[in-house]
Parts: sequence; structure tokens; C-alpha cells
Amino acid sequence: MNMMKIIKAKDYAELSRKAANIIAAQVILNPESVLGLATGSSPLGLYAELIKGYENGDLDFSKVRTVNLDEYRGLTKDNDQSYAYFMRENLFKHINIDMANTNVPDGTEPDAAKECARYDAVIESMGGVDIQLLGIGHTGHIGFNEPADEFKKGTNCVDLDPKTIEANARFFPSADDVPKQAYTMGIQSIMKAKKILLVANGEGKAEILYKACCGPITPRVPASVLQLHPDVVVVADEAALKVIEEKCPCCIG
Repeated sequence: MNMMKIIKAKDYAELSRKAANIIAAQVILNPESVLGLATGSSPLGLYAELIKGYENGDLDFSKVRTVNLDEYRGLTKDNDQSYAYFMRENLFKHINIDMANTNVPDGTEPDAAKECARYDAVIESMGGVDIQLLGIGHTGHIGFNEPADEFKKGTNCVDLDPKTIEANARFFPSADDVPKQAYTMGIQSIMKAKKILLVANGEGKAEILYKACCGPITPRVPASVLQLHPDVVVVADEAALKVIEEKCPCCIG
């Protein structure tokens, strides 16, 4: 039985507020929460809302610990396209989090096996993730877990799908400059989180969101595995829910 709870938002602003409220509640209830964080355009509004919550005095991140899903292989933390840089600019430097409590895979570590084992150990040492934030890629990828023949378990080094490289090319001088590999938390690591929050916006995500939430569970659509998790909340705007509303309206609650 699909345990997903799908929350509909009118637009991106409402989606960002509703999703931020879920993370804010987690931090208020447990100030020492471990947050699994994501990058990309979808969570930007949510991060802006969390910053507002901190500025208003409603949120305290001083004891929060974070683990990010992924990082491009080969980029330094100071490269303005690295995910470490993204997190600093869009969230961390605006709140009272201790940077020593923030974790992103090390894109500069050339030994993939070593870095993947290190990152798995970091997650394990925290006792797992309380709430994992996810976006969904056009290929159905979560983190950088691309369509494959099997679900990858732990942190792994992936070859990025041409569609993913194309989607990310807008952030680089050209498609040739986009890193071709990334370190990513594995499907098993993601599924071990106590709660999962997936955000999706825009009509471009409507078909893949339908496949992820209502289609068969297959490593060809990595996000479809979330149907097996006991506590998943999907917050999506009307445009992203278009296909689900057409084909499976009873799924939206």
C-alpha cells in the first residue's frame, strides 16, 4: 500500500511555505535534529522561508546537524557551482548553524571508494537522518541516483545521465563544463531516513512525479522506491500535480 501523503499547493510560494513548515516543526520539536538537505531550484523558496523563521526568532539551528545528498565530483567547496557553496549561500550563512555540523560529500577526494565509505560513516555516526528533503529530477532521480538496473545502497559515485547534464548546463559556461560524475547518498541511505519530504514544482515535473508516486516501483524511476517508505510527504504545486490529478485524483489528500 502506498503510504505517500500528497499535499497540493497553489503555486511555488505556497509550496515553499508548506514544505518549510514541515522542516520547521521538526526543528522546533527536536532542536538537535539531523536534517538531510538537497540542492537545486526546487528547495530555494523553502530555504528562504527557513531563513525568515530564524530571523523572526522562531527557529534555532545552533544544535542542528545536516547531511547533504550529493556533490559534483571534481569541484572544490569554493567553486560557485559546488553544492557546498550552494548550501552556504542559500541557507547556512543566513542562520545560526555551526558549520562544523554541516556535511557535504567531498568532491575533491579522488578515491571514490574511500569517500563513499567516509560519508556513509558520517551518516551512521549521527544515528541516521530525521527528515530527508528531496527534489525529483526529470529522469526520476533522487539525489544523483540515476535510472539504473538496480537500486544503489550506500553512498556511490555515479556517471550523470545526459539529461541531467543537459538540465544542469544552464549553471555552467557550457555543457562541456558540467561535471560528468557526482558522489551521492544511496537509495538505502535515503530510505533509512525517519521521514522524507519531496518537493516538486512546474509542469515539467508532472509526468515523472506521477510515475514516482503512482507507477510501478522500478530502479528505472529511482524515486518510485519512495512508495515503500512508511512516512513520505510530497508537497507539489498545481502544475506538477497535473498528471496525478488526471489519472489518480484520490492520491491527493
